[in-house]
Amino acid sequence: MTEINIADIRKEYKLQSLLEKDADPDPVKQFQQWWNEAILSNIEEPNAMTLATSDKHGKPSARIVLLKGLSNDGFVFFTNYESRKGNELKENPQTSLLFFWKELERQVRIEGTVTKTSEEKSAEYFLSRPVLSKIGAWSSPQSSVIQSRDDLEKNVVKYQQQFSDGLIPKPPHWGGYIVKPTLFEFWQGRANRLHDRLQYTLNNDKWIIERLAP
Repeated sequence: MTEINIADIRKEYKLQSLLEKDADPDPVKQFQQWWNEAILSNIEEPNAMTLATSDKHGKPSARIVLLKGLSNDGFVFFTNYESRKGNELKENPQTSLLFFWKELERQVRIEGTVTKTSEEKSAEYFLSRPVLSKIGAWSSPQSSVIQSRDDLEKNVVKYQQQFSDGLIPKPPHWGGYIVKPTLFEFWQGRANRLHDRLQYTLNNDKWIIERLAP
């Protein structure tokens, strides 16, 4: 087997550009424009985003979650409130999101504050989920140590029997969060690593656009 030198792995970016004259002054509208292009490009799971959190001591962690709502109010995702990310967001309600659409040679980085969505909104989304996803939300004590896969599967059977009538309510420990952005960075790959980076910073309810060096 031929050994690959990691340092030799590289890609030349050359698809598009991102200039100030072409950027929308509203970062949410700019995101929606790129989002629509990602959808039309048939990217697999364009709503996959890295969610970074940290605990009260500043120790970071990150994982992939799925964007489930977008508006001027913010970016919405759903999870177990008692998971590691849930506990960290309780201790430190500051987060960073990262979208990477490699097919378009683009990244979007978002920083902001996090609050829980309403119980009504969480219940409405939970109701729309597939049955086995609902059962999974009850069955998995997310981020907790478990003894074996068998224990998890026993939990699935337990809750399938408990909710055999098909009426599966939202677990009290499960629901949504909304990220209210205070910063956006739009990254467009360019040739020779001279990438375009436009940063939007919220200042007294006004978005300030600045170019960052690559």
